[in-house]
Amino acid sequence: MMVLGGAAAACGFNMLLIPVKLLSSGVSGIAMIVGYVTGWSIGWLYFTLNIPILLWGYWILGRRFVYLSIVNVISTTLFLQFAPERAFTDDRILAAVFGGVLVGLGSAVCLRFGGSSGGFDIVASIISRYRDTPVGLLIVLFNTGIVAALGLVKQDWNAALYSMLSIYLSGKVIDLVHTPHLKVTAFIVTNKTEELVSRLLMLPRGVTILKTRGAFTSVERDLLMTVTTRFELAELRKMIRGIDPKAFVNVVQTVDVIGEFQRRPP
Repeated sequence: MMVLGGAAAACGFNMLLIPVKLLSSGVSGIAMIVGYVTGWSIGWLYFTLNIPILLWGYWILGRRFVYLSIVNVISTTLFLQFAPERAFTDDRILAAVFGGVLVGLGSAVCLRFGGSSGGFDIVASIISRYRDTPVGLLIVLFNTGIVAALGLVKQDWNAALYSMLSIYLSGKVIDLVHTPHLKVTAFIVTNKTEELVSRLLMLPRGVTILKTRGAFTSVERDLLMTVTTRFELAELRKMIRGIDPKAFVNVVQTVDVIGEFQRRPP
């Protein structure tokens, strides 16, 4: 998935954004500006600029995350070097829209499967880990300065604005796929309380146990209430089905959480 994410991002760069001199988000955007001005290889610039950020992420986000990110960064660099730079369209609006979606999809796939596309994705992931802020929104905010730099350096504000559209769409795609900032509450009616509680506490998520009685059957059962994230919902669903296939589960969107909520794994 890291390699596929890198391929999607590289296609967005080489076939849509770079031919019409637009920017992507993050470190790739910085590499593009330098490449446009100096003529240097954008792929190798992208790789070089990612090295210090990957080292920082290693200490904060853990080995597995950074190792997967390294795989993606190397894959993207190689695809940028060897994939042909071929314009699919000369229309900057179309290039910005579809280039932004492709790059955002590549980043989102990496984040969804435990890695990242490097660069500002790592910085945004570090901040999002401590605060309930969407990663995509952070990436858009970080890139405002890069877009302004393109307008100042190239004196092409049309390109800067089209690039902002591309970056915005990339961020929206990331937030549609990568959703650890969204909270949900699961109400689980089960006869296997102890097994489910022990597994939920390993996520780690707190659990509240309520005694309930069915109105039709008058049978008493336990109701477990737990708050988790949309990102972890698939894992929760699989766990419940494995332990108690007959459990009744109601999942509702949570607007806000006040009080202690485990954002960062211990």
